[in-house]
Amino acid sequence: MARPERVRLGDLLIQEGLLTSEQLTQALEEQRRTGRKLGRMIVDNGLVTEEQVSKALAKQLRMPFMDVGARTLRPELVKLLPEVQARRLRSAVLEDTGVSYKVMMADPTDINAYDELGRLLKRDIEVVVVTETKLLAAIDRSYQRTDQIAGLAKELTSELSVTEGRLGDMLGLGNVSTEDAPVVKLLSSVFEEALRVRASDIHIEPQERSLRIRFRIDGVLHVQTEADPKIANAVALRLKLMSGLDISEKRLPQDGRFHVKLSHGAVDVRISTLPAQYGESVVMRLLNQNAGLLELQKLNLPPAMLEALERAIAKPSGMVLVTGPTGSGKTTTLYAALNQLNTTDRKILTAEDPVEYRLPGLNQVQVQEKIDLSFDRVLRAALRQDPDIVLIGEMRDQKTAEIGMRAAMTGHLVLSTLHTNDALSTPIRLLDMGVPAYMVALSLQLVLAQRLVRVICPSCKEPYTLLPKEVAWTRAELGDATESTPFYKGRGCGSCNHTGYSGRTGVYEFVEMTQELVEAINHGEPSAFTKAAKRQMAGNTLRRDAVRLAIEGRSTIEEAMRISNQLDES
Repeated sequence: MARPERVRLGDLLIQEGLLTSEQLTQALEEQRRTGRKLGRMIVDNGLVTEEQVSKALAKQLRMPFMDVGARTLRPELVKLLPEVQARRLRSAVLEDTGVSYKVMMADPTDINAYDELGRLLKRDIEVVVVTETKLLAAIDRSYQRTDQIAGLAKELTSELSVTEGRLGDMLGLGNVSTEDAPVVKLLSSVFEEALRVRASDIHIEPQERSLRIRFRIDGVLHVQTEADPKIANAVALRLKLMSGLDISEKRLPQDGRFHVKLSHGAVDVRISTLPAQYGESVVMRLLNQNAGLLELQKLNLPPAMLEALERAIAKPSGMVLVTGPTGSGKTTTLYAALNQLNTTDRKILTAEDPVEYRLPGLNQVQVQEKIDLSFDRVLRAALRQDPDIVLIGEMRDQKTAEIGMRAAMTGHLVLSTLHTNDALSTPIRLLDMGVPAYMVALSLQLVLAQRLVRVICPSCKEPYTLLPKEVAWTRAELGDATESTPFYKGRGCGSCNHTGYSGRTGVYEFVEMTQELVEAINHGEPSAFTKAAKRQMAGNTLRRDAVRLAIEGRSTIEEAMRISNQLDES
């Protein structure tokens, strides 16, 4: 392919009608003042889009333009360029034609980059123009840290063959700098990769013949790497040091917390250690501080449920409970509500273990059982602080539940979570905990139950024909409409790490405490309460909400069936 010609980007954009002469003059003045690239500057200033610039360049240079977001890149071709060079040259190998390589470039007018690509690849190249943002995202996906993590684990294994006196160097405690310590480099790569693939948890598990590292992504565990089991103790020891745990104690479980700064952002890490057969199992929950808080309107709540929830939290007193298993998004929902309620004329206090989100304007208290700073003790003190709204991280026992109920009855809005299977069983669970029936009847306003389902990856979404067992299950929910309803599934691509899913969203059901329900609870009649609540819900259950997402093409029948199985097994 002929070497690209030099193009004056500003003149090209004027020629294409994307920029005026006045805008170009102002942009050139700013470029001389700041030294920034013209293309990036006019995109950042909102004068044109990145895609418009790339398409204009492709048209002028007679090169194809491609939207790489929907394309799965082949790892063996991508890795023909070292990652450092791919990022520096803003390029990636797309295809091998046999006589040349098709190479994606963000800036096809960069003659020096074009020449260097030819030298590195030792073959003719054909340029395909792509936007820089999507190219960098493709590079992030393609150059996964799996190989790097495995290599660092091997490096640490070889270091362990030296004398015990150098253990401090391996952990970053001796003469070497912390960043150069083998175990620190290994853990840094693990955290970077976990954040890149949106993992919520990291599991480090010593096995008989290996140390297995797994990530939980969108609720499902995936093996990241398997390493020599010899490094397990060094990894656990370093993590204990980072979280301030007792490094001499290996026989008892420990819990802690630490903060990590990475290239992709800052992460709070909640750590739990557990003595297992072949060493200490370590599980870390990642709380991404850059994730930001959701708004209630963006939680995928059906309109009737959103209206009921907003109605309940608008009241000056009463209790709102969000229920579901661990990892079902309960805290996210409560903080979306707090985000809406957080105004300067309200005092909001929280008692949590741990504090998962930080919201300016709130008074957040970390419960610490080790020093007897329990939920009930924090709540008693909090109620003397004249709060308007109180968030209780979890109703763990009768004492905490009763204090929360009393607060809700005496002029406070109380938000909390409870581990129950569904919305129907929650008021009855409170009675089973020993909370007096009159407290439940007078204080409880609304119960919202939720689960998380995976969302189909938009880059590889395609029509899907249900399997016979899926047809039978769906027919029980939809009847004859099953045959006429189109369903979808993700094929699996680089954008979703070949899972077919990208991200999760909530499914919900709720019970609003009407007069009929209040009377049933107050009279201690669980069966009457259940019958009345079922009439109120009218089939709007967690299972039906998951089916709704499948009908809308946002999730799959497979996910709806998984949620259904969880409910049946609980």
